[in-house]
This record gives sequence, structure tokens and C-alpha cells, in this order.
Amino acid sequence: FKTCSDRVIALKIFVESKDLDKCAHAMTSLKNSMTWDEKEYGREYDLDIFMIVAVDDFNMGAMENKGLNIFNTSCVLANPKTTTDAAFQRVEAVVAHEYFHNWSGNRVTCRDWFQLSLKEGFTVYRDSEFSADMGSRAVKRVQDVSLLRTVQFAEDAGPMAHSIRPDSYMEISNFYTVTIYEKGAEVVRMIRQLLGAEKFRAGSDLYFERHDGQAVTTEDFVKAMEAASGVDLTLFRNWYSQAGTPQLTIKAQYHAEQQRYVLDISQSCPATPKQENKQPFHIPLRLGLLDARGGEYQLRLEGESAEQQSTDRVLDITQEQQRFVFENISEKPIPSLLRGFSAPVRLAFDYSQQELYFLMVNDSDGFNRWNASQILAIDIIQSLIAQRAANPATALELPELLLNAYRGVLESALQDELIDKAMMVQLLILPTQSSLIELSTPADVEGIHHVREFLSDALAQQLQPLFMKLYNKNCDNNEFSSSAEAVAKRALKNLCLSYILRNPSQQNLQLAVSQFESADNMTDQLAALRVLVNNSMDEARAAKAKALQAFYDQFKHEALVVDQWFVVQAACPEAQTLDTVKALLNHADFSIKNPNKVRSLISVFCSQNHMGFHQASGEGYVFLADRVLELDKINPQIAARLITPLTRWRKFDQHRSELMKQQLHRIKSTEGLSKDLSEIVLKSS
Repeated sequence: FKTCSDRVIALKIFVESKDLDKCAHAMTSLKNSMTWDEKEYGREYDLDIFMIVAVDDFNMGAMENKGLNIFNTSCVLANPKTTTDAAFQRVEAVVAHEYFHNWSGNRVTCRDWFQLSLKEGFTVYRDSEFSADMGSRAVKRVQDVSLLRTVQFAEDAGPMAHSIRPDSYMEISNFYTVTIYEKGAEVVRMIRQLLGAEKFRAGSDLYFERHDGQAVTTEDFVKAMEAASGVDLTLFRNWYSQAGTPQLTIKAQYHAEQQRYVLDISQSCPATPKQENKQPFHIPLRLGLLDARGGEYQLRLEGESAEQQSTDRVLDITQEQQRFVFENISEKPIPSLLRGFSAPVRLAFDYSQQELYFLMVNDSDGFNRWNASQILAIDIIQSLIAQRAANPATALELPELLLNAYRGVLESALQDELIDKAMMVQLLILPTQSSLIELSTPADVEGIHHVREFLSDALAQQLQPLFMKLYNKNCDNNEFSSSAEAVAKRALKNLCLSYILRNPSQQNLQLAVSQFESADNMTDQLAALRVLVNNSMDEARAAKAKALQAFYDQFKHEALVVDQWFVVQAACPEAQTLDTVKALLNHADFSIKNPNKVRSLISVFCSQNHMGFHQASGEGYVFLADRVLELDKINPQIAARLITPLTRWRKFDQHRSELMKQQLHRIKSTEGLSKDLSEIVLKSS
């Protein structure tokens, strides 16, 4: 690689000889990362060599040792025949993340472990922006926020809640968390939002200039941003010291005679361990106001001049209660709030379902179009869950609004050749069971699963011709391509296949079998296998068993592909999946000593297969506790990460909560627990 100052850097990747054909993508990703860091941050690589070594048995994804990064093979090896598009994207992101650490982590590093987010939060932000530039920016934002809301918000609301600069710890490995990484990245993103692109770059330049070769603190980072921008971030520092997810509650009034639109905004944050009372946060709230035709108002606050108006504004929320008055609003608008997810907060605003549908169709902000679709679906799902709970005998009905919303997305995808296909995929996915559980207290596991399956089946039946047309339209007989457009086409095609297979027919079953057998890439082959395994048709059982065996026979010498084989079976929502998982523990290719295998089989079942793990008998909880105790003797870090589903016992009904607490107590009573595991059990039980 030739740097911006014409220095030539030797790049090397070390893998087992059998994997030499799977390194090209990681090498390309590394070169792209080096180019991007020079362009976006002015950071040139400083050594004459950069090396990566990939190993199968590694607890983490990767580690940024100076000049010689250590990687899990799952974050390096990539070949279209053995690696999905999603895994290709993960390799690109992790390679970039570890390379970016050369400056944000190595050249400038942490004074102590409490400053871990100084390097991890900043670097996650940097790799997220890199990935957004490599693909669809809106889709990348959707993916990041989905993880944040489902996993990090749950951590913030649980017994392990901690600020991104924690006050204390028993075992530091327990603080390599989504709060440190993902929420830490959101805090950096908010600084960029408050300062603007130019001043943020000036701040990062000053930070690297001031502290090159030093071990520093998050405070040093914030001070550099203040010095370069002139922006006072005193109140903003609460994001570093306070745990929990703030909530913004917004109420709107429209005064037609004065042509004024008033937003009354309040912020609050629930108590977290050792932090009962919270001070206000400095929250950047980005928003726009839409008129009845989908156009956007020029926004001017009371007292501002016309030169200050724009269609997209960032409001500084700094107090518990604030009022903002917009002038010259000729008719009642529909607000587009928290655009781009400008802050990691929960938002409460009383949208009607019609308003959500309007935003889904008209909002210029890609993230908020998706967000409106999710809120609309969540509102409908929660209503149907309540209806089912009140009267289980009542037949559920597919709301016309949701049907029209999905029909509109499908028709747009069929008619518009230039449409962002990757974004269409996001708009056609109902909220996940994990996200619905996170929004519920207590979570009705059976109700969530039943209603979500009902809606998916109903949409599949009503829109079958459109799903089939879109599937055929995105079937590509050309040579395999890893371009963003090709990746999006495969994603859209395979999403359509998952809906098509919800209509039980021999023809549809054969469509999946044909794709499985003829696929020239892992993305298409694994997608077909997944829909066959998850299909409940009696006719599908033989095809499912045959496909699972054929897949294993084809790839039994590829460890990472066998991991995916475990994942598909562990995630299947059938009643007997726990028995399947127990049997697979004895499979020749499973090893409790290999972290990738543990994550692929045990963790996927316990954290993603909610119907299997949360069965009323409590067998899933006993299974997890048994595995955690077994692992604690040989790999305490993995054991501590694996126990997380049991720590969420407060989310569920009394019966399940008691069963989960019993297993936590059993673990806590076991002699000789590691510090990693005992810290989590003590805080959770």
C-alpha cells in the first residue's frame, strides 16, 4: 500500500494454508481502510509493515496489537462459496475497526481501564462511518440502531447497567460491552452532531496532535473538541458519567391563527444501580416538519431571522422541560423527530397510525422512514397481542394499513430501478421478537411469537404475487458480484423467498429446494436452507432433513460454514429444537472449548430462539445454567457472556422470572466461580 506521502507499506495476512483463497476480501478491506483514514481523518500509517494473523480459537473478534493484529478467523476469511454477504460486511468492518485503532487506541491510548470507551467508542464510530461510505448509509444506520435498541437499551435497563466511563469493576473483561462500544460510539456521533463536520474534524486533529504517544482520558478527548470548536460541552459530559437510557417525551400544539407549531419537550432517565437521581443530558434532537403533500417546511424558531432557517434542524435539549416555537407554519405539520437517530434515547410522541404511514411514504430521512414503519408495526402487534390475551378465541385480522404499507413498498421496488434495494429489505421486515420483548414488561413470549407469525403469514398470503414477481426480478444469472447493488439484490430476493415459503405448496417448496441446490454463493444457499428448516409444512420435513445433510456433507471441512449449520438449527422456532441442540452438543464438529462453536449453537439458541429458550417448563434455563457452569471451568470470559439471557429475568412473567432466578441462584451457590461470572451473577440475582 502506498500512503499519501508515497511511503510503501508491506501488508501481510497469516492463515492456515487451506484458507489462503479466503484472504482477498480482508486485504482489500484493509487497503480501503487505510485510504479512508487518510482522507477522512488525515491519519497515515506509521510503520513499514502491517500484519494480521487469523486463528480459530479466540474469544474476541479481533485485537489491535500494534503492527500485528490478532483476529478470529470469522472476521478474516471470506469467499463467496463459503461466506455470506453479511459475513463479508462483518470482515470489512472488523478489519477497518482494528486498523483504525492504530491511531485511536495505539498512538493515543487509554490511561486506565475506566477510559475503555475512549478508544472503543471512538473507533466504533469511525468504523461505522467507513461502512456507511462503503455501502448504504441509511441501512447501516438502521443496523446500528437496531443493535443499540435491542441489546444496549436492555443492558442499560438491567442489573449490569453502567456508564460509558464506569466507576468500578470486579473483572475488566465484563466491561467489553455494547455500552462501552456502541453507546460510546453514539456519544461520539452526538459530539459530531453538535459541532458539525468541519469542527469535529478540527477537534479530532487537535486530539491526535495533542496526545500522540500518550495514555489519556475521555476528558482529554472532550477538551480537544471544545478547544477546536468553541462549543461548551460541560453538560454533555453527563453522557460519560451517567448510566441508563434517557427518554424524550414530546407534546405538540398547532395554533392556526398565529401559524405557530409548539413542541413541549421533557427529558428523564430511570434510576440505575448506584445512580438513583440523574442530571439532565445534553441531547441533540434533529427534526423536520412535513406538510400535507410531503414537502418540508423551512424551520425558523421564534426570535430567529430568516437567514437561520432550514428544513432540517438540530435542537439542543439541555433541561428537564423546554418549549420550542416554530413560526410561519401554514398548516398543521407532521413532525419527523430524531432524524438519523441523532441521540441514543427512547422517544415518546403520540403519532397516529395514519401519520406513521405518511412518514413511511414521504419522509426524506431514510432512517426515519424505516423507524416509522417499525413504530407502525409495533403499534399493530401490541394491539393484537392485547386482543389475543383478552380473548384467545378471537380470530386476528390483518390491518388494512399495514397491508397497504407493504404493498406500496413492494410496488415501488418493482417499478423503480434506481430505488435503494437494501433499504426496501429493511422496510419489509417486521420488528424482531427481540425488539418486541425489549419494549414489553412483562413480555408475552407466546403472544409476541404468535402475532408476529400471524402477520407474516397474512402478508405473505395477501401479497404472494408481488413477492414472487420481486423474487424473479432480483434473480441474477450473471457471474457472482460483491458490489453493493448485487448484495442488495440478493438480500431482497431472499427476503421474498422467506415470505413465499409461508404459503404451503409443493411449487413453493421446490423453489427453495432449487435455489439451495443451484446456488453459486453461500448467501443464496444458506437463505434457502434457512427457509426450508423453518418451514412447518409436513411435506417440507423430508426436504429439510435432506438439505441439512447435503449442506453438512458439502462443507464439513469448512469450520466457519459448519458454524452456520449449527446456527440455522439452533434458531429454528420448533418445539423440539432444544432436543436438537442437546444432540448437537455431541456432534463430532462441536467443541465446548471453541468460542465460535459455543456462540453458534448455545448462544444463538438462548439469545435468539425465544420460543425455545423461554418454554414454560424452564428447561431452556436449566440448559443454559448447565452450560455456563461447564464453561466457567475452562473459559470464564465466554461463560460470563453466555449467561446474559438469564440476567433479563425482570422482563418476563412471574412464573418464568422465578425459574430464571432459581438458575441464577444455583450458579451463585456453586463453589469456585470465576471473578468474571460471579460479578454478573451477584449483580443480577
